[in-house]
Amino acid sequence: MTQFKRCKPTEMVRDEFVSCFADIYEHSPWVAESVFDSGLDPDDDHIESLHLKMSMALLNAAESKQLDLINAHPDLAGRAAINGELTAASTAEQAGAGIDQCSEEEFAKFTTYNNSYKSRFNFPFIMQSREPIVTKFLSRSRCD
Repeated sequence: MTQFKRCKPTEMVRDEFVSCFADIYEHSPWVAESVFDSGLDPDDDHIESLHLKMSMALLNAAESKQLDLINAHPDLAGRAAINGELTAASTAEQAGAGIDQCSEEEFAKFTTYNNSYKSRFNFPFIMQSREPIVTKFLSRSRCD
């Protein structure tokens, strides 16, 4: 198991913990709040354990909260990306997929595809570009 390098989640107060881990799930600090409020144990000073606990908090949440989390995700190559309004995690994820290198024409195509997907399914298209997202961002958090 991999320990955090710059912090110990179990030694953090609630505000510090939430600030550090709030954006692991896009614009959904309630996941970090839920994890902290459920109690931390020494295993949670390991990335894999905290990842599992955060995943379980999401999976055990009400369907409406899960849907809110999905709807909080920015469009791929969307307005937030163009305007530099993505979270650090989303910026890294989209850059990792090369989306930040799109031409104007490619951004326009993404907009068309994003809008089509949303009109059909009523939530944004979300893509995982490489490794497991939560583990990756936990390992790159300000606490690692």
